[in-house]
Amino acid sequence: MASFSIKKRTLKNGESRFTVDVVVKKNSAIIHRESKTFRKKEYARTHALKRVRELENPYSEQQKSVPIYVLLDQFMEESDLWDKTGRTKQYVIKMLRDCDIGNVETDQLKTSDLIQHCKHRKAAGAGGATIYHDVAYLRSVMKKAKPVFNIRANFQIFEEAVPVLSDMGLICKSQKRTRRPTSEELADLRIGLEERQNTRANGQIRIPFIDILDFSILTCMRIGEVCALRWEDINEEHRTVWVRDRKDPRKKQGNHMIVPLLAESFDIAMRQPKHGELIFPYNSRSVTAGFQRVRNSLGIEDLRYHDLRREGASRLFEKGYSIEEVAQVTGHRNLNILWQVYTQLFPHKLHNKLNS
Repeated sequence: MASFSIKKRTLKNGESRFTVDVVVKKNSAIIHRESKTFRKKEYARTHALKRVRELENPYSEQQKSVPIYVLLDQFMEESDLWDKTGRTKQYVIKMLRDCDIGNVETDQLKTSDLIQHCKHRKAAGAGGATIYHDVAYLRSVMKKAKPVFNIRANFQIFEEAVPVLSDMGLICKSQKRTRRPTSEELADLRIGLEERQNTRANGQIRIPFIDILDFSILTCMRIGEVCALRWEDINEEHRTVWVRDRKDPRKKQGNHMIVPLLAESFDIAMRQPKHGELIFPYNSRSVTAGFQRVRNSLGIEDLRYHDLRREGASRLFEKGYSIEEVAQVTGHRNLNILWQVYTQLFPHKLHNKLNS
């Protein structure tokens, strides 16, 4: 039978230490003893309880295999992971849970299972880029199976499967968008958005769609970033703003950045009513929903709110800013993305350079 005791001792500098002694007895004789010291008593107790459980049930902590849908359920129940998962990834994980591939054991997943899943999705009308998300997000969850849930998972199979799925044309990366709104489209959008912001139902918050539209283009910010800006983060002397947690695939949080408020963007921010800590205290989904309704009513096709970010970057290039300077506004760490924008704007100017 395993048991533990915790002893406290005080160091010369006055700090406390807590030593856990775990012993296992058989017929009143000690057959195993171990100890470990911690700075806090609660850490010592947590460790002691875990070790007693492991020693009394040596097979209970062995890794097990489960159906993939069980792993997905555990992932969704782990708030430290699920709450930091984006909306698109959450949607895909919930969908995968109810697919046939969800019944495959985590340690038995084969390339043929992934091929079959992708074929079913393609037959249902999903495109290659959409199906790629299925594979990428499933891989992400399965990589966490062992360290987080103590579940055996054959996530290495994706190294073999992804090239095969790509060669078969079942998955592909999404195409880089090149869509920019025309001047006529922007003019029509402004008229429609102005009508929308001036005609609201009783009790509805008045969203300044025009200011947000112009601010989004001038700052190249994502709508989520615009609606999270705080008054305390504006530097009026330097005409800059501290943008918190800018999106970065390598760093989900803490990616803060000082961004210059160029042209009229500073004036747009400063004229907003100061009713709280946020400059634009509106739900970003409500802003995009209003934009989409006006866009659809105007019959404007294939234009997303996020395309305004590309529009803003393109305007900066057209004004003569360098790629490095534009990156200071957009927040891009990878300049190759901005290079694609630049090269799509100015290839025709090479003729002028040759002629001169």
